[in-house]
Amino acid sequence: MALIQTSLIWVAYAVAIVILLAIASIFVYLYQTPRDRAASVTAICIFTTSALLATVLLMPVDVALVSSTNISSQGRKKDWATPDKVDEIVFTLKVLYYTLYSLDAFLCLLVVPFTYFFYEEYDEGAEAEGTQTFGGRIWGALKYTIAFVVLVVILFLVGFFVPAARSTKQKHLDLDYFKNLLAENHGERALTFALGLLITIGTLVYVLYTASGLALLPVAMIKSAPSVSAPTLSENTAAQLESNRERQRQLERRNEGRQDGLDSRDRRELEALLREERTLARRERLAAESSGQDRSWLVKTWIKIEAVFRPLKLVGGVLLMLLALIIFASMLITGIDKAKNSICKAGCGYVLGHINIFQPINWILVKSSTVFPIDYIIFFFLFLFLFCASVVGIATVGIRFLWVTIFRIRKGHTSPQALLLSTVLLTLIVLAINYSVAMLVAPQYSTWGPQTYCDRPAQIPGGQPDCSDNKSAVKSCTELAENPVAKDVCTPSVVSTFINRVTVNFPFFGVVDFWAQFAFLAIYLIFFLTTLFRTPRLDTNQLEADLEEEEEEGLLASTGRRFNATWQDITGRSKARAAHYGATDGDDASARDTQW
Repeated sequence: MALIQTSLIWVAYAVAIVILLAIASIFVYLYQTPRDRAASVTAICIFTTSALLATVLLMPVDVALVSSTNISSQGRKKDWATPDKVDEIVFTLKVLYYTLYSLDAFLCLLVVPFTYFFYEEYDEGAEAEGTQTFGGRIWGALKYTIAFVVLVVILFLVGFFVPAARSTKQKHLDLDYFKNLLAENHGERALTFALGLLITIGTLVYVLYTASGLALLPVAMIKSAPSVSAPTLSENTAAQLESNRERQRQLERRNEGRQDGLDSRDRRELEALLREERTLARRERLAAESSGQDRSWLVKTWIKIEAVFRPLKLVGGVLLMLLALIIFASMLITGIDKAKNSICKAGCGYVLGHINIFQPINWILVKSSTVFPIDYIIFFFLFLFLFCASVVGIATVGIRFLWVTIFRIRKGHTSPQALLLSTVLLTLIVLAINYSVAMLVAPQYSTWGPQTYCDRPAQIPGGQPDCSDNKSAVKSCTELAENPVAKDVCTPSVVSTFINRVTVNFPFFGVVDFWAQFAFLAIYLIFFLTTLFRTPRLDTNQLEADLEEEEEEGLLASTGRRFNATWQDITGRSKARAAHYGATDGDDASARDTQW
């Protein structure tokens, strides 16, 4: 029975990774620009994203495995869960966590930077002249990557020699749970320091991107119905473009033979027509890309699937908005609880011994654990939602340095450099998600799952204490449980042990990570209220080409109630051919009236 249950958990984990690997591959393929596609960049982005997803989804597996050793209704270990068997499960999880964390750090700090510089070293002109070689590109990339190698070495040296917190005056830290968190050797201390530093850096990125994505993702799904379909936009744009060019030809014919050329009035009109022609040409290209014309079968299929499921986005958006609000409330409640009732406050990074205030997500997960495996499925989708919110946040905000936008993330227009930098940001965010879920979103469940212990003083001779006849004696496992039975029955998750080890040994990281969660909540609230009450509008007066093109893309992303556009996107045909000067919205009509 034990083998079947643990095997099912691992099989579900493997199946989820394979499915998400396919989704990650499609995502990278759709977002990168076709003109600058590089095989090395694509492969590294897909592999790194798969490693990140494997890391994110290991936490539900971790909680599921340690919880499978416990009979929560009776507060005791299962018969097969001997100390050796439990140690074997914990050791397997530790090895997998160390492997994935090390792989993520290796990819983030060395492989992705090397790939970035390797791509930057490519010179098309030198390649054509034969003056650039493959070995030369590798050597050029290695020269720039050495700085990151030095950074990694310094990071581990600092962690190797920096003094960790050895003891505090808090009496609760004398408990076995907290004693086991103190790093005893320099190697373990170095890994703990490196992990803590990366979590802290990732938390700063997480505060900006995941908070904004958490607010924008549900609203974007609710407002996803376009006001005009791609086929209709293509036909209308073609008609307007033809009318524009015909008017230009009329002006040129009317002024043929004039020595002074066009008069001032015709010249102004011709200049306006030329500007409009450029706008319509870009809009025509956008409509072609949105409908999948001249694109691969994969892109066309993806566009059709998006159109088919577009009506379901409204319901999904509402549900995700409710989930985001529940996450917000849970984080706020836990944050207040930690700030007020932490056993050692800043001295150990605000570790909370047990929950003192009702926390909705934790309550939902514990209650759903009575029906296997509903709690694990909810936990799985919780992680996946936060990861997808991070992706949306990066795509919306872009890669910035302060207020300066370095790269934009757009479907079919993302450069290889932007993809690589986005992958680095996601790597750091994944570490922060692990901290946030384990410490604030669902702290009790993330540490112990639904595990309980029997708090009845009398014990069965020669066996475990059994509370099957006294349900009131069944207590939830906590860090502060002083009953000797709890030590033998309760097994904390491996990821919570890692994170608590960071905060107890290096309280500075715990303090920064904890208070950053309140900044996360503030940014989420700002984005949520702004997006909820402010609808983006098309500004036809902007002259900058890049901003103008982005606003034209808003024609296909704008909110509307005409779900007829969805059917037209699926079939690839408009309902009826637009009139020669037909317009699809008020902005087009006003622009036409101004022109003529």
